[in-house]
Amino acid sequence: MTIPNPDVNGRQRILEVHSKDIPLAKNVDLHVIARGTPGFSGADLANLMNEGALLAARRNKRVVSMQELEDAKDKVMMGAERKSMAMSDEEKKLTAYHEAGHAIVAIHEKHSDPIHKATIIPRGRALGMVMRLPEDDKLSLTRAKLHADLAVTMGGRVAEEMIFGEDMVTTGASGDIKQATHMARKMVTEWGLSDKVGMMDYGQGDQNFLGQSMGGAHVSDDMAGIIDGEVKRIVQDGYDQATKLLKKHSKELETLAQGLLEYETLSGAEITELLETGKVDRSTESNADKGAAKAPRSSVPSTVTKPVEVTEEKPKPRKKAPAKKTTTKKLTTSNVTVRNHGDYHGYYGD
Repeated sequence: MTIPNPDVNGRQRILEVHSKDIPLAKNVDLHVIARGTPGFSGADLANLMNEGALLAARRNKRVVSMQELEDAKDKVMMGAERKSMAMSDEEKKLTAYHEAGHAIVAIHEKHSDPIHKATIIPRGRALGMVMRLPEDDKLSLTRAKLHADLAVTMGGRVAEEMIFGEDMVTTGASGDIKQATHMARKMVTEWGLSDKVGMMDYGQGDQNFLGQSMGGAHVSDDMAGIIDGEVKRIVQDGYDQATKLLKKHSKELETLAQGLLEYETLSGAEITELLETGKVDRSTESNADKGAAKAPRSSVPSTVTKPVEVTEEKPKPRKKAPAKKTTTKKLTTSNVTVRNHGDYHGYYGD
């Protein structure tokens, strides 16, 4: 019997269980983390919370904020940041325009998922990435959604060609090309989304319960040629749509690329702000971060001078001795320490 991985609601409940003993900052939204972890098992989610707690400890924070959980999620999914990797200014510039191309196409494609963040920080095998998050787990995909995703996938290569010229494009789009080809072939051979091929299944055949192929479908030479032609046409349509959008919004492409070069990582909200105002304001702390901004970034308690009022109790009168008057006096308390328990929050995006 196979047990599927939890859906978005199940992942949120699992995260809530594993976070009970972890102090979380006020800006933590476990639903956002759940949306960004499709396919995660319960063990993966537990590992994510543990990684977030370890990151917060290394950063000398008393609580785990959204930034630590986002960084932990990226580490579990794609590996640790490659901070020791030396990238030339030209490589950074090319990566910034590549990722900006993906993002601008996603913003202007009606059926694309909203952008969660974009970054040019190397992680794992990737030199950068644009992450989009659906509102809920997708159980099926529409034709419009698939074509939108193909256009977004082609946006990186198109941006390179527009800015640097066809002769200066790089191998960085290899993963995008592979993903687009795989998606287009499924549209033609399995999902019946090609008018020339029609409602025929030319996929990999049936699969057993472990997902292993039980033999492929028979395809004639003529049909194989038609399938290849349709796959190429669908991918080319995505490329043409990305070219159309990026030429129309070339100023936004330039603005976002420069923003990535300056900030390296931008959240979806920061990308919107950058395109609307031309800048990103990170000086204004959110309501959840205001208390943390005033608190020290260390677990060492601070020492402050604070007057404390002490009232002496009236002693019982003795024989032949007048009763003492009750007095109130100020004491200097330079030795009194007050430990600030402010929450330490980080903005989203480094």
